[in-house]
Amino acid sequence: MQPITSTSAPPSPDPIQLMAAEMKEVDGVIQRRLASEVALINQISHYIISAGGKRIRPMLVLLFANALGFQGKERFELAAIVEFIHTATLLHDDVVDESALRRGRETANALFGNAASVLVGDFLYSRAFQMMVSVDRLRVLDVLADATNVIAEGEVLQLMNMHDPDLAVDDYLKVIRFKTAKLFEASARLGAVLANASASVEDACASYGRSLGTAFQLVDDLLDYEGSTSQLGKNVGDDLREGKPTLPLLIAMERATAAERMLIRNAIEQGEVTRLDEIVGIVRRTGALEATREAARTEADKARSSLSVLPATVHREALLEFCVRSVERSS
Repeated sequence: MQPITSTSAPPSPDPIQLMAAEMKEVDGVIQRRLASEVALINQISHYIISAGGKRIRPMLVLLFANALGFQGKERFELAAIVEFIHTATLLHDDVVDESALRRGRETANALFGNAASVLVGDFLYSRAFQMMVSVDRLRVLDVLADATNVIAEGEVLQLMNMHDPDLAVDDYLKVIRFKTAKLFEASARLGAVLANASASVEDACASYGRSLGTAFQLVDDLLDYEGSTSQLGKNVGDDLREGKPTLPLLIAMERATAAERMLIRNAIEQGEVTRLDEIVGIVRRTGALEATREAARTEADKARSSLSVLPATVHREALLEFCVRSVERSS
């Protein structure tokens, strides 16, 4: 009789550990490329970059490049470019949102002022485009120019939607696709561009990034009502304070009593957080948080299915693991 052997799958690789050595290379590029003759630019850009963060976007560039067999050093440059673009959007976001806390530290605008933060964000954008030119691939310029333009449109769309409790869910999701998911999409697509992948493979990689980015933002939005300030690295209730009608609030209003619905509507319209505890209670009681996380799981499943075009490698497994982590995280 043959012995019974285990058929359980091996544990998924930790993407952060897997890519640690390559991300050090990216950090080296970032440090070199941040250099400026203007002291304040150095000070602010190093402050915001050193705050860390998950660095998922640059990691996607590396993971897709590796999964498709590309080992050239350009992948480090493109990963750094993506991080610069992301950091520039954070600097501008925090000014627009009047945020005081990010990643557990004072925001750059709180520390250095709005004007300096906006201008250093502009420096990071322009430095990113200098770096794109140095890569000398027209397709790279095409992808990133499109991404930065769409992200800007997303910022304006979000501004237009502020304090609107009647926002349609489709319009809310459009902001996510433009403002957050677009850079995830571009990061994944760039890995395929570097590897000279076919148009269909490139589009599948982009689809993964778009769905993963959407899932990531949906979870971010629910954590504003589920997490704690110490976990999130930002103040709980910031979205409501800024008048952002995110999915947890939109679902809660659909399911709440008339009086509860009016309370949430007024809070969105006024950016009022004096009754935040009551609103959090309504959001939790109506199941809006779990419904939002389920919507994120649906997006993560879409991302997972997009990876069928990739060969079976440890890098593809790491990308599959990101699908799980993006949804089940608590910070």
